[in-house]
Amino acid sequence: MARNADQWGDPPKVPQDHYVSAQVYSNPELFAEEQEKIFRKVWRFACHESEVAAVGDYRTFTWAGMPLVVIRGTDEKIRCFINSCSHRSSLVARGPSGNAKTLTCFFHLWQYDTQGHCISMTRDLGYKEVGPCKEDLGLREVRTAERLGMVFINLDDNAQSFDDYVGNAFALIEEVMGSVPIEVFHYHETQMRANWKQWHETNMEDYHNWGHVVNRVTGMQAKGHFERKWILYGNGHGTIEPMKIEYVRYKGWEDRQQKNLPGLGPGELRAVDLFPNTTIIVRATCIRIDTSTPIAPGQTLLEYRGLGIKGEPAAERAMRVRDHNQFWGPFGRNLVEDVVFVEAVEECNRNGAAQFSVLARREEMRAQDDGLMRHFHNEWSRRMGRPASNPANWLQAAE
Repeated sequence: MARNADQWGDPPKVPQDHYVSAQVYSNPELFAEEQEKIFRKVWRFACHESEVAAVGDYRTFTWAGMPLVVIRGTDEKIRCFINSCSHRSSLVARGPSGNAKTLTCFFHLWQYDTQGHCISMTRDLGYKEVGPCKEDLGLREVRTAERLGMVFINLDDNAQSFDDYVGNAFALIEEVMGSVPIEVFHYHETQMRANWKQWHETNMEDYHNWGHVVNRVTGMQAKGHFERKWILYGNGHGTIEPMKIEYVRYKGWEDRQQKNLPGLGPGELRAVDLFPNTTIIVRATCIRIDTSTPIAPGQTLLEYRGLGIKGEPAAERAMRVRDHNQFWGPFGRNLVEDVVFVEAVEECNRNGAAQFSVLARREEMRAQDDGLMRHFHNEWSRRMGRPASNPANWLQAAE
């Protein structure tokens, strides 16, 4: 039956970790604390090594409010730096990507080499009397790690190692991404009017596939779809057992069974979700990496990368691009639908029309169990120091 205001405000009658307060998506105080307690403490996917393939190639991005630049040095090592000049704090790399022999601040033309050393201070005679000297003014380096061609960074020098952080979460994609050279062939961004967690949740639950037209036909009717099990790893990561998608059920997609990536059977789907904001999905012939960057409680930058085999024949590359874009391109079937889903959720959370999000599906960790979402929010609660089910009371008590 319909509820009155008091009933509507009562928590769901389920265990505390089986629901989430709408405050975790909309409260600006919580968002500010996420910057410090989560984003500046965890390993974050930055780019793929193929995006900085040559010496001097760089990419810029922002994470936890920090402008960053990833660059391949003259020693072939990929490094990350805070993208801020040691002189007067201007950006040293201004475009989204490029190639540079040196990183030169356009404000006063101070220069840094690809290893972060300050190599030139314009008219440096002015610093001879009191200093400083360029040997003491290198860029601030950020911890960097590489795995399966993916580059990760961490703003916290004291955080656990990347290997300890990710554990065995890449087990299902090791062969796919580690057997042959892989490269990015597609990149696009979307500004989404929703919270970053709402986006990541779409990658952590199978239940919303009822909303996807193509998935209802090709995936949910496939043998064993509902029997797959979720696998949980430490630090909020997880994956789900592989399955075969039956593309023949969707008119015009019957030939999506050829030139599979290493270790995959025809139509095979695998996925890995990394806490807090990255998902890697392998769909038979192509790979998608998506990353969400929080901008505000209800605003998120989404980045999408499509990957295929480096150096493959043009016809095979065209096939992978087609397969990728049909699902995940800017005009693909699934990606747009997911954005519409989460923006509809955000509209209710933003305006107070929702109180709680229920994560109470239990199917013995089979496909449509909410187990990975509960796992994610338990990790969020641990790092934030309060339960996701009731963070507002914690804020009030802190005040």
